[in-house]
Amino acid sequence: MEANPVLIRKFDERKPRSNNLKTIIIVLLLVLAGIGTGYLLSSKKGLRKTEPLSREVGEEGIKVGTTVGIADEKTFRDSAEGQLEKGGIEGEGSHHLVRPGGDSQTVYLTSSIVDLDKFVGRKVKIWGETFSARKAGWLMDVGKLKVLE
Repeated sequence: MEANPVLIRKFDERKPRSNNLKTIIIVLLLVLAGIGTGYLLSSKKGLRKTEPLSREVGEEGIKVGTTVGIADEKTFRDSAEGQLEKGGIEGEGSHHLVRPGGDSQTVYLTSSIVDLDKFVGRKVKIWGETFSARKAGWLMDVGKLKVLE
């Protein structure tokens, strides 16, 4: 029989020299490049799609065509038209939109962006995000409003 080769060997106990400074410099350069790229991209006007239209409008400034809110069509993709009235349904919504077709077509509304009180009694088109509700058939968070009449 042959002699068994040595299966266990001692490792060289000398620690390899790591270049920590080089690693730190590379990481810092990558972080700075990321910050610079983000800043340049955010400063381009074509990439800012959530620019506010107007949030404040006086009673005298409300006329046909007045548009208020945020022009963010990705977030506020649902829309409806009708006459804006005050009052929700059993604690859901602060206002509602009366539409042709009766009560089943009513849209109950809430908004932290648009002051809906200023548009009560007017025919409007609204854009917003639909939320699930317990009592309301349709509950929407309004992000943009346009006065039609």
